[in-house]
Order: sequence, then C-alpha cells, then structure tokens
Amino acid sequence: MIEITGHRQREAWRDKVLPPVEQVRPGIWSIPVPMPGNPLRYVLVYALALPDGLALIDAGWDSEESWAALTAGIRATGHDVREVRYTAITHLHPDHFGLVPRLRAASGTAVAMHRSDAALLRHHDEPRAHEQQAVAAAQLHQLGAPGRVAESGMVELVRFAEGDGADILLDDGAGLHLPGWSLRAAWTPGHTPGHLCFVDDDAGLVFSGDHVLPRISPNISTIPGQLPDPLGKYLRSLDATVDFPEGEVLPSHEYRFRGLAARARDLRAHHEARLDEIRAATAAYPESTAWEITTQISWSRPFDEMTENLGRLAVRETQAHLVVLEDRGLVHRAGTRPERWHAVPARIADIATASYSSSVR
Repeated sequence: MIEITGHRQREAWRDKVLPPVEQVRPGIWSIPVPMPGNPLRYVLVYALALPDGLALIDAGWDSEESWAALTAGIRATGHDVREVRYTAITHLHPDHFGLVPRLRAASGTAVAMHRSDAALLRHHDEPRAHEQQAVAAAQLHQLGAPGRVAESGMVELVRFAEGDGADILLDDGAGLHLPGWSLRAAWTPGHTPGHLCFVDDDAGLVFSGDHVLPRISPNISTIPGQLPDPLGKYLRSLDATVDFPEGEVLPSHEYRFRGLAARARDLRAHHEARLDEIRAATAAYPESTAWEITTQISWSRPFDEMTENLGRLAVRETQAHLVVLEDRGLVHRAGTRPERWHAVPARIADIATASYSSSVR
C-alpha cells in the first residue's frame, strides 16, 4: 500500500488538468510540462537549487507549448532558463529528452545520462532513418502484425544534432556532484536500456523516472536495437529498489508517494499475473503469433479500439513477456516467419517452474 504525498498532483491527475508548479521541499520544485496529444498529458520535470542556478531532472516534450511551460515553471522558482547549469536525464524517451537541444542552446547546460541511452541518440541521416524503419517493419512482420501496422512502425526518438552528444555519461552508482545534494545514479534498465533513477540517500528521495509510477506500469517492449529481454531486465531492476531509501518517490508522471518497496512488489505481481495470462493464451491458441496472442489478452481498452501506434506498443509488450516465459522454459517458438508460439506441456513446465524458482531464491 502506498501513501500519496503529492495531493495536488493527485487531484489534477484525477481531474485531467495540469497540476501547478509546486515546491516539494526547500530547494526542490516540480514543474509539469505538457505532452500535447498524449494520454499521459504531462511529464514532471524537477528543478533543484544550486548556489549559482538550477539543476533539472529531465527536460520535457519538444513543442512550443511544452517549452513555454518549462520556462514559466523555471521562472516560478525564482530563476531564469539561462541559469540551468546541469540537466540529468532519466531516459531517452521524447517526453524526457525532447527539449534538451533547445534547453542547451538557451543555457549551455551540461547534459548527463546513462551511456546506453546516450548511444541511441546519435545523429541519424536520411539513409540511416530509412534503414531503421525497415528494421522496425521487419520485426513487426516477424511478430505477425498486419502489413499496415508493420510498415508504419518506425521507432522514433529525439536525436542529438550531428557532432553533438551527452556531456556526462553516468554509470550505476555514479555521483552527480551537485553542490548541496548527495544524488547518485541508479541504473534501472527495462523501460529503456539506460534508464536511471536518481537517489538522494541523505534526503530520503528517489527520482524514479518511469521505472516506478504510483498507478500505472511503464511500457516494457522489445524495441529493435535495444534490449533483447527488456522485461527480464525490468523485473531485476524492480528487485534492486530494495537498496533505495524508503522515503518519498518523485516520479515523472502522475503524483508523489511513499512506499517504494510496496509499489515495486505490486508491479512485479502485475507482471507475474500478465505472464500467467499470456502463457494461458498461448496454450489455448497454439501456433499463434505474438500479434494473435495480443488480440486475445486483456488491455485497459478494447484491443480493436487501439490506434495502430498503440497496437505496435501492445504487441511489443506481449513479445517482451513471451521472451521471459521462454527463458523460464514455459513456452517455445517455432523459427518461422512470422514466428509462432507454443506452450510447453504441463509436466515439463512444472519442472521448468521449479527450476526457475530455485534459481531466483
């Protein structure tokens, strides 16, 4: 059970409006930055006071509305955007990284992120973009997605300009060296290869990015060129949160809360239930593709009402669960195009489950 601490954020989330800029603690502010056209509505950027300006955790979505909200939010802290000295990025997704180029141009901020995500933000020219789209389409065809879904399935990320890159590459446990704070980077791969949480053990704070949110589970998908087993990595990253302080969690979406360990257990239980559901669907519909399995399992909205983009996210998320089930010896795939999945017979699966349970104790 979690304890909600961001009550105004919670009310805004419930009412589907933007929460206010809020001073969380002395020297820390949360700044909501809109995500136009996205059901998540906004990302929470955090500003930390420094002796000569501000440090930010994340930057926000790249749009005029988002930039206006970020700069206004910074002014509400008593600072100007030109005073941003340091920007720590939790992960490469556009709602977190998108405004970095504009922010850097305005302030000269140093940009810090995990090296695994930084490597994916290299400059891509036109031929490389076409190649990337072909790889994404091939993966979706392999998962059994219909042609119209697969062919428009490019994985789009914000890119650095040519010759540009992150200033600071953070590894697990690295200190951020911000005066007045004892923040360290905690590598929590899964949602992306280089997802980071930022932990202040002295203050009892965890800036959790998208790794742990109070109400929803982050999308964990098999993305071409990224982690081959993202859900397995994510589950291990959830287990690693036992080393985090049991203080206040400042997530990138929704609202602040306490009870990180309890929430991590809930998220793990959610994925275990999802694994059971997907294994059952694989047994009920043998020789199904990942796409066909995706259409047979439950979602927060009817599958046939999903947009093509949501369908792509859904099938990649199903695939991430199938990879874990395969690793546990509970399903196997036929090497055909598209690949088809089969449940392992019950007696053999029981042996595999017992073996897996022993290995994780």
